[in-house]
Amino acid sequence: MKLHDVNSGIHKNKKRKRIGRGPGSGQGKTAGRGHKGAGSRAGNSQHPTFQGGMMPLVRRVPKRGFNNRWAREVAVVNVSALDAAFDAGTEITPELLSDTLIGHRFDELKILGDGEISKSFTVSAHRFSQSAVEKIEKAGGKVVRLEGPKPVEQKKKEAKG
Repeated sequence: MKLHDVNSGIHKNKKRKRIGRGPGSGQGKTAGRGHKGAGSRAGNSQHPTFQGGMMPLVRRVPKRGFNNRWAREVAVVNVSALDAAFDAGTEITPELLSDTLIGHRFDELKILGDGEISKSFTVSAHRFSQSAVEKIEKAGGKVVRLEGPKPVEQKKKEAKG
């Protein structure tokens, strides 16, 4: 291969296919639509899952479970992870955690009490486990509960009562 052969046969702007312009064009008569059938008719469009009249795969595969798309996404972080990731005296907020430890979008943050904590932090979150609160306060830290959307069970109780 030579340098002048590298791009031979490659055209930047491909000419459009002129269909239905006589037998000499190679796309005359049926214009690439074949003979008869729904595909040859004007206005034909099929469902994306159509498989030639066969039962489509999306209908053959069993559906299981339920996905609640309105549920709040709760991110969880253990106190041991906080101890490893931050220096003493750091004010830990959901924004700081989403940038450093968690790395994805969430609606609420819950701090869990797995592991040990030796540094004092001011931790702001929507929820805390009881053991997490005890460990943070025992290490000399402070717990700040953020006000967020009310849990679903609480809304139902208020509506009834």
